[in-house]
Amino acid sequence: MDWDRGEAGEPEPPADDREHSRSGTRSGADTGSEPAGTVEGGTPAPVGVKLGSTRTVLVYPGAGGSTEATTTLTCLATYEDALTGEERLLYGEEAATEYPDEVEFMLRSGLPEDDERADLAGQFFREVVASNAVDADSVVVYAIPSIDNERGLGNLERVIDESGVGERAIRSYPESLCGAIPAMGDGLEAIESIFVGVNLGSTNLEASAYRRGEQLSHFATGAVTGNEVDRRIANLVEEETQGRVNIDGTTAREYKEEHADFEEFEPFTDVIQQPGGGSHEFTIEWSVMEAVDEYVDEAVDELANTFLSEFANDSMKTYNLALDNPVVLTGGMTCIPGLVEAFETRLEDELQRDVTVVAPDDPVTAAARGAQRIADRLVERDAY
Repeated sequence: MDWDRGEAGEPEPPADDREHSRSGTRSGADTGSEPAGTVEGGTPAPVGVKLGSTRTVLVYPGAGGSTEATTTLTCLATYEDALTGEERLLYGEEAATEYPDEVEFMLRSGLPEDDERADLAGQFFREVVASNAVDADSVVVYAIPSIDNERGLGNLERVIDESGVGERAIRSYPESLCGAIPAMGDGLEAIESIFVGVNLGSTNLEASAYRRGEQLSHFATGAVTGNEVDRRIANLVEEETQGRVNIDGTTAREYKEEHADFEEFEPFTDVIQQPGGGSHEFTIEWSVMEAVDEYVDEAVDELANTFLSEFANDSMKTYNLALDNPVVLTGGMTCIPGLVEAFETRLEDELQRDVTVVAPDDPVTAAARGAQRIADRLVERDAY
């Protein structure tokens, strides 16, 4: 799904693995005199975007040749100004913390499914863009889920299109391809490779085979997801505590993100307030790890026995070439320590062959960073 503004010629796909000179990395607020997201000499700013169901990441040029990376929860809340009566808006972590019962995660299904959620997502993203002073004179590349949902993708297109950035061009590339770029090198080596990318996301498990940036085959399922892990953790915590503790999905996600660890998991203690007063302290020993362990088994099974089986039947030669290269895991679930290694071991057992599995150093920001590198290459080549 690509579309352009302006009169530039048809873009060529990123091909080589040279990194543009503006490609340093730095996170945090811009403290220089030059506006964030502005590139000297009138060149449009290359911007990468990942609007995720849980977190949104924006990557753009900062002052002094650095690259800014902003990550925030994909949510917003509105409240009434006590003095003026006007409606005010909060987004991200501030909204989730201050208005936990009213905060709206508008992309829980992965895409804005209807006009209302598209409008909310548009409000949210405009706030993110404005807060980070991203230059409107920009080429925006955003990472999209490879889902057969024309309406949802169209709504996402509208959110980006009306955000106030991307005056030169706005383009989209598959999330698993964008996320693989930081995992496979310092430049755009992924665009020159034949490999399998697997996105372990909150709302879908996706797998794609790529040949020099071309998506050869694709698979997606909503049955094996990070959100399902959260639901399973909540159920298992109730079981482990013999019904004394019930947690919501947000708490389950926090348990997963803070405690799940295939290398050095340690039981942890939490406290809840009792409805009739007082508190109850409890210890979690197995609920979290049982849920994520089942997730890895199910993800490996889907990858090996559904996607890779069909891929091999379609083209055994390309299948073998792809598996000679690393399988790249992306998505938030790959943040769990030791998950990549566990995935590799189980995939080797399932396929009965040697396989290497890798993931980017920072899976949360990887798709947006990869998208920004593509945007940078398009700007470098005047191919937008």
